[in-house]
Amino acid sequence: MLGWGIVKGLGVTLRHFVTTYVEDLKYYPQRATKSVMEYRMAPGSKGIYTIQYPEEKPVLPERFRFLPFLVTDYEGDDLQKRHDEARCTSCGICAKVCPAQCIWMVRDTKPDGKPLPRSKEFYIDVDMCMNCGYCAEFCPFDSIIMDHDYALADYERDVAHIHNIDRLLKPASHYKEIRPAQYVQREEERRLAEEEKKRKAEEKAKRMAAKKAAAAARK
Repeated sequence: MLGWGIVKGLGVTLRHFVTTYVEDLKYYPQRATKSVMEYRMAPGSKGIYTIQYPEEKPVLPERFRFLPFLVTDYEGDDLQKRHDEARCTSCGICAKVCPAQCIWMVRDTKPDGKPLPRSKEFYIDVDMCMNCGYCAEFCPFDSIIMDHDYALADYERDVAHIHNIDRLLKPASHYKEIRPAQYVQREEERRLAEEEKKRKAEEKAKRMAAKKAAAAARK
C-alpha cells in the first residue's frame, strides 16, 4: 500500500520513543549508577539513553585509551619519591615507536655523568598524540599506560598541552582502577619473569659453586 513504509518507519520511531521513557522510569532511582549506565549503554539495551554530561559521566570500557601516563609504585604525594619509584627506565622505545613523534625525554645522570635508568624529563604533546597506544604496547617495563582521562581541553597550548613528567606520573593504584584485568595479567607476567630471573641466577650460582668445588678437589 502506498505510504505504508512511512507508517512502519514512524511506528519504529514511536516504539523507541515510548520504550525510552519506560526504561527511564523503571531505573529512575538508580539511573546514574554504574550498573544501570552499563546496561543502558550496552548494544542490546532498549530505548535511547542520554547522559546528562557533565553531571553524569559515561562508563568507559577498560580498553578505552586516551593520553598515556607514567606509572610509579609510590602511592603518596611526595613528588621526589614519585620520581624515584617510577617504572620508566628512559629506554626511549616509546619515543621511537610513536608515529606522531609527540614523546621526548631526557635521561637522568649521576654527578659523574654516568647515565641512570630513569627519566629526568619526560614530555608528551597532547595536540600531536593520536592515542594509538603504541607506546604502551611496546613498553617492556609496563611503565606507560593509556589513561581514561579525556577532559583535557584548555585555552593555553604552550602551557597546558605539553604534559611534563610531574603531570604524567600517576600511582599504580590508578592503573589498577582503570584497567583491572590488564593490571592483573601484567602483574602476573612480571611476577613470573622475576621468578624465572631468580631461578636462572640461582642455577648460575650453583654451577659456579660446583666449578669452584671441582677445581678445589683437583688441587
